Amino acid sequence: MGKIIVIGSQKGGVGKTTTTLNLAYSLREMGKKVLTVDFDSQANLTTCYGIEDTGALEYTIGHLMMAQIEEELPENFEDYIQSREGVDYIPSSIYLSVVDAKLRTEMGAERMAEVLEPLRSRYDYILIDACPALGMLTINALAAADEVIITVNPQLLAMMGLQDFLRTVGKIKKRINPRLEIAGILLTMCESRTTLCKVLTEEVTESFQGKIKVFQTRIPATVKVGESIYYNMPIAQYSKKASAGIAYRKFAKEIIAYEG
Repeated sequence: MGKIIVIGSQKGGVGKTTTTLNLAYSLREMGKKVLTVDFDSQANLTTCYGIEDTGALEYTIGHLMMAQIEEELPENFEDYIQSREGVDYIPSSIYLSVVDAKLRTEMGAERMAEVLEPLRSRYDYILIDACPALGMLTINALAAADEVIITVNPQLLAMMGLQDFLRTVGKIKKRINPRLEIAGILLTMCESRTTLCKVLTEEVTESFQGKIKVFQTRIPATVKVGESIYYNMPIAQYSKKASAGIAYRKFAKEIIAYEG
């Protein structure tokens, strides 16, 4: 059975979508079958796969969620699953914001779990790119997951949001999803030459030592990341020598070793 992992953070701009995209491709390079799910109405991950007009999509995770709410889930998910470079994905669109509003009036937070459960057996990993907010969509994503990888940009404001996100994960584990575990904290957009980055990285490592895993891999800040996103490519394909691409391949190995 596949592992469902949420890539999450309370803050935007911390490399969450970039991590989902590049981790998926890196795992695929290592022979793993991977599905990514864009669970953000901004549809940034979907755009990364080369879909410009996300609003025109008729089959998205939002439509699947609404079908589940109305108890009309399809038996065949093939219309909803697209593929690029060997990685499968379920796209998103602004329609997910309609689902978000609908979820606030619905009973239960396990809608996403019921959508993804039939897909577990097809994949080694299902990666959910969660929205950067602690609302019903994030709650549903965490309720469906086995694990969460928390992306943190070692800047002061991003660090402040980390504690809030950890509290939310703790509540979901206690009240809704007892199997949910924190796989670890991934430090992204690291500018190792700056004093602030070094101080905050050390602070994270020391604060959670023995409590929460802080991944050894650090994702460096590099212009190649932005360039690869612009060209709708994973970093490793855009530039084989890019430090961030090498780091994501290392991170994928760390994830596989962690699961093993």
